Amino acid sequence: MTISVPRRLALACQGGGSHTAFSAGALARFFDVGAVTAGEVVGISGTSGGAINALITWSCLVRGRPDEVGDALAGFWADNAASGPLERWLNVVMVGAGVGQNLGLVPPLNPHLLPPALDGREEFRRLLRRHVDFDALPVDSEGRHPRLVLGAVEILSGRFRAFDSRRDRITPDTVLASAAIPTLFRGIRVGDGVHWDGLFSQNPPVSQLVDDRPDELWVLQINPSRIDREPRTTLDIAERRNELAGNLSLNQELHGIERTDRLLESGALRPDSGYRPIMVRVLEMPRVPDLLGAASKLNRDPAFLARLRRDGATQADRFLVGIGFEKAWLDGDVSGLEKLLLGASITVSAPFEPLAGDPVHAAAELLARDVTVDVTRKQLAGAELTWSVRVTRPDGTRVEGAATATVADDGIATFRLGPADEA
Repeated sequence: MTISVPRRLALACQGGGSHTAFSAGALARFFDVGAVTAGEVVGISGTSGGAINALITWSCLVRGRPDEVGDALAGFWADNAASGPLERWLNVVMVGAGVGQNLGLVPPLNPHLLPPALDGREEFRRLLRRHVDFDALPVDSEGRHPRLVLGAVEILSGRFRAFDSRRDRITPDTVLASAAIPTLFRGIRVGDGVHWDGLFSQNPPVSQLVDDRPDELWVLQINPSRIDREPRTTLDIAERRNELAGNLSLNQELHGIERTDRLLESGALRPDSGYRPIMVRVLEMPRVPDLLGAASKLNRDPAFLARLRRDGATQADRFLVGIGFEKAWLDGDVSGLEKLLLGASITVSAPFEPLAGDPVHAAAELLARDVTVDVTRKQLAGAELTWSVRVTRPDGTRVEGAATATVADDGIATFRLGPADEA
């Protein structure tokens, strides 16, 4: 009798202000369609806006209501939107100030010049309390629930701080500490430390999730990894600088996981070393085509936030098609691959052999028989689905390459197999 072992899954939500409405849409779709179940999730982390999405998802899991994740996230982002006339006016002022700062026309805001009653902290706490019952959230020292980790930085020491549900009580202030952008909020005191936004530390925390020995790590990445051309305008330069800074810690942590995976595969690390392979999957938010640049991360316009959530759900669907395609590939399921490739535009170039005959059948046979997904490197779902791949030639030499695909409806629209530098 075959015993099915549940997948152990960790979720990591990158920060990025209002843009994290995108990851709320993706998380909602995962739970709404059953792609993620409560029993699979061993940990979830987040930073800044991603910390809020992680908190709300985690609170639903702790209460045993994974079916409420989508509605809970939608409710928060609708409540956070600038809905009334005064809020809409203030939103325009804040976004305009952000644009002015990026252009060098406006000095950064100093929140210490505002009276504490007007600096936004208490309003943020009330917003969080409307959507999360913090009194019901445990300090889960026995590990009965998935781990929640929220990233922040302690201002005075410069030490990274990861608030961890296994040892820390999660309060509105621990979430606010993770989201306290220095030009918007005063430092947030939690315990003996004063904290700023986790964008200065781990964005999002990843290494703590590894302690729970997940099989897969799904990263919801807000800042795009690549852009098409060199930024030349002041706003474009500011936006790209913001993106690169936001990805710095994440890239370092994911590189560490990939390196460990390769050491395990090569035998340099033994299975009894305490390490285990982790498949990393990154769902990346496409760059927002917006004249505001990085200042759009401050934008709380209801239509903008709703669009981001819809985009997140759409990207989640593409991501899940990619997982289904990869599963058929890893299983050597030729018919399953043919079904997903039916109607696709297929291109194969060196180091892979040209296709002969029906391209759909030939590509499915090639993938199932000769081409191996490199599970030691992350799978990226951005504008395209991207895999690092390998092929072993008859003489025993192993050649690395890349597979990229785009998704339409429930199948693959385009598929390319070629050299590694295409990834």
